[in-house]
Amino acid sequence: MRLFRNFSGIEARTHEKLHRNYLHGFFRYASMAYVVPEQWLDAVQVCGKNNFWRIVMRTLAKISLLGGMALAMGYTVAFADEPPINDKPLTEKWFPTEFGADDKAGAINRVTPDKVMKALKLVKQGKSTTIGKTYSKDIPGFGVRGWQMTIPGTPTGGPFGKNALIYHDELVTTEIGQISTQFDGPGHIGVHTSKGNMMYNGRLAENCYLRGAGGRVLGMGDCGVEHVAQKAFICRGVLVDAMTHKGGGKPLPIPQKSGDPGIITAADMQAIIKAEGIAEPGEGDCVFLHTGHGNLWGLGDWEKLSADDQAARRKAFGAGEPGYGISACQWMASKKIILTGGDTSANDAQPGGEEEGYAVPCHTEMQTRRGIWNIENLDLTVLAKEKVYEFLFVWSPLKIKGGTGSPGNPVAMW
Repeated sequence: MRLFRNFSGIEARTHEKLHRNYLHGFFRYASMAYVVPEQWLDAVQVCGKNNFWRIVMRTLAKISLLGGMALAMGYTVAFADEPPINDKPLTEKWFPTEFGADDKAGAINRVTPDKVMKALKLVKQGKSTTIGKTYSKDIPGFGVRGWQMTIPGTPTGGPFGKNALIYHDELVTTEIGQISTQFDGPGHIGVHTSKGNMMYNGRLAENCYLRGAGGRVLGMGDCGVEHVAQKAFICRGVLVDAMTHKGGGKPLPIPQKSGDPGIITAADMQAIIKAEGIAEPGEGDCVFLHTGHGNLWGLGDWEKLSADDQAARRKAFGAGEPGYGISACQWMASKKIILTGGDTSANDAQPGGEEEGYAVPCHTEMQTRRGIWNIENLDLTVLAKEKVYEFLFVWSPLKIKGGTGSPGNPVAMW
C-alpha cells in the first residue's frame, strides 16, 4: 500500500507536511542501514531538492542531539501532532466478525466447494494470463520500501560430483509483503483506538506481536498472513474497467478533492458493470479495478526505458492515484465479496477521497472491519484489452509466518 500521509498516522494536509513526515520515516530507516544510495536520490526527487534540504535543516535544528541512534529513533516523537483516535471499531462493534471470535482468515472463509465449482465454469476458451508485476530494484515503492537482490557467490556453490554441478542462490532484502504486487493480510492495516492499535477481529497489535530476544518483534502472530494462506482464493473475478468506461480509454486522473473523476463511487461501479454486460459482484467474488494509472510501470516496456524515464514514471506513479471511493467499497462489502484488487499501489483514491479527511478508508472499512483483503499493483492490461470482464481468479498468499502480507503472481483464466 502507498499511503499519502505521514508515518505516525496524522493526516497530511499540505504538501510540505506530507514531505516532512515522509522524511521522518525515511531517516528512521536510514539510521538502521535500510536505505541504499538510490533511495536517498528518490527521497530528494519526491520532495524536490530545495524542499528536501529545507525540511531536513529545519528538522535537525529542532532535534536534541543525543547521539546518532537517539537522533534517528527519537525525533519523530518530538514533532508528532496529537495522534488521531478512532473508536468506531468499539462503538460499532466490528468484532467478533461473522466468522467467529477465533477467526484469523477473514472473508476467504466464503470460498466453498459450490463457489469453486461455479467459478470453474467461467473457463470457456482455455486462455489464461498472469497479472502480477515484476520485483526489481528499479520499481516504485512507498516511502523507503525497496527491493535489493544479490547473488552470493558466482556461483554460490559447486562444482560437485562427476557431473560438476553448480548452483546459484539469491539474497533478498525487502518489505516482502509490501512491494510490487502485494497482498495486504490481517497484520497490515489496523485502527488506532483509545484501547490501542486494533487489528482484524478485535485483536490488539501488541497482543499479536511475536517477540524474540530483547523484545524485538519477529512477526505478527495471530495477525500473520499464513492464517489466510490456509485457503486459496478461487473465485469469480470481476474486472471493473474504469479506464475504458469512465476515462474514455485514457488513464483516470489523480483526484485532488472530493468529486474528482478519479474517484470511483458505488454509482460508477454499477454503471461500469452494466456497460460491460455482466452480473454485479456476488458472495465469494473478487473485484478488480482497472484505472490505467498502473500502466506507468512494470509492463513490457519497463526494462527498455532509460534510468531517467523510469525515475520520471516512478515520480508520476507516486504523485497519487485514482481508485475506489468509500461508497464503492461499502457497496462491494454489501455484496459479500472476498477480495479487492487493482492496478495502483493502494486501490483507494488519493490524495483526494470521496469524503475529506480520511486516509485510504477502504483499507480500514474492508480489511480491519470485515476481513475483505486487498491485492495491489496488478497488471490488468491483458484482461482489459481482450474485454475479459469476468474470469476465474486463482491465487493464495505465501505462508510467511507472522508476515503482514505476501508477494505473488495471480492467474486469471477464461
